[in-house]
Amino acid sequence: MTEAEKLAIPRIELYALLAMLSATIAFSIDAMLPALPDIASELSADDPNRVQLVIATFVLGMGLGTFVSGPLSDAYGRHSVAVGGAALYIVGALVSAISESIELLLIARFFQGLGAAGPRVVAMAITRDLFSGRQMAKIVSLIMTVFTLVPVFAPTLGAAINWAFGWRAIFVSFAVFSIVSMLWLTLRLHETHPPEKRRPFRPAKLWEGFKEIITNGYVTRAMSVQILVFSMLFVALMTSQQLYDEVFGRGDSFPFWFGAVAAVSAFASILNAAIVMKFGMHAVVRVALSAQFALSAGYLLILLTTAQTSPITFVGFVIWQITIFSMAGFGIGNLNAIAMEPLGHIAGMAASLMSAISTIVAIVIAVPIAQAFDGTPRPAVFGALICCGLGLATMWRLREPELATD
Repeated sequence: MTEAEKLAIPRIELYALLAMLSATIAFSIDAMLPALPDIASELSADDPNRVQLVIATFVLGMGLGTFVSGPLSDAYGRHSVAVGGAALYIVGALVSAISESIELLLIARFFQGLGAAGPRVVAMAITRDLFSGRQMAKIVSLIMTVFTLVPVFAPTLGAAINWAFGWRAIFVSFAVFSIVSMLWLTLRLHETHPPEKRRPFRPAKLWEGFKEIITNGYVTRAMSVQILVFSMLFVALMTSQQLYDEVFGRGDSFPFWFGAVAAVSAFASILNAAIVMKFGMHAVVRVALSAQFALSAGYLLILLTTAQTSPITFVGFVIWQITIFSMAGFGIGNLNAIAMEPLGHIAGMAASLMSAISTIVAIVIAVPIAQAFDGTPRPAVFGALICCGLGLATMWRLREPELATD
């Protein structure tokens, strides 16, 4: 009898629970997007661009939280870290809901992101506790399918809550979501990492793992490309609502456009799974980056030579956004697997550290690009073009034979 079969919880319920824990991040970002104009008008009317930081500070907190959530769950158990992270997340959400200044809101969002890392990391740790091999790959694929579907529906849900109760109620919905998921976890799923399997939390081990990662040229090149891909994705997310609303006059229908883009882009992950075994991770990432570079350059040329009111400008923007999200589907998972190749001996710690480093550095790159918004898509597209070019150049230096020598 496997570990999973010893649990009282049915398989389908377990899958749904893990998906809900993993969806905390996407829900916390995408449901906010339709409410950003209302937050800006109430808390940052003098500088509307600052409202983008509602997304950025959450992602930054989540990245920092990822550094320690995995090792802490190994030391103290999955439930403790998930519940502790959720408690911080809920406090951050409720403080956000009552914030009367943009500064307090951003601080609260940072702590909300810090707490969100707990459920996110624990969902993957529980999966690793209960399954292995192809069965684990199947469960991860199911979880990721739900993760890719959240952006399809979350903006519409956020818009509905905002319309009915105001933007502050969206933060209350985050707290309710987390309370439900934690009750579900603690009442229905046994602790999957018992005391006899736990390892003491040693900060020195994190430092050793960090040094090993940043001193391995193969790993740092792969991680650098992943950072640049994340940067493009974060720019697209942070500027999305402003572009649909202020540039193209489609603010009211933004949730539907964003959901449609997310739905189409989700096929990239499905296609990647079908072709990566045939062509290899390196080739898929290079082709995806090459295509993105050409499309970004082409769309930037359209923006420089065509009136902003022209229908082709909007159509080009939707296509460009689809390709950015699709490139993330082709790039992030493959790049993570590429970077992990030399780190099998510290796989768990390496996954946590690389995720944290990539997220933090990417948001630092993305924020200045997004803050350059000037009422046109040009800064976002130009920034993405530069990131894509750097990523492509780095990717061509990342040769598979390096694994044995670098």
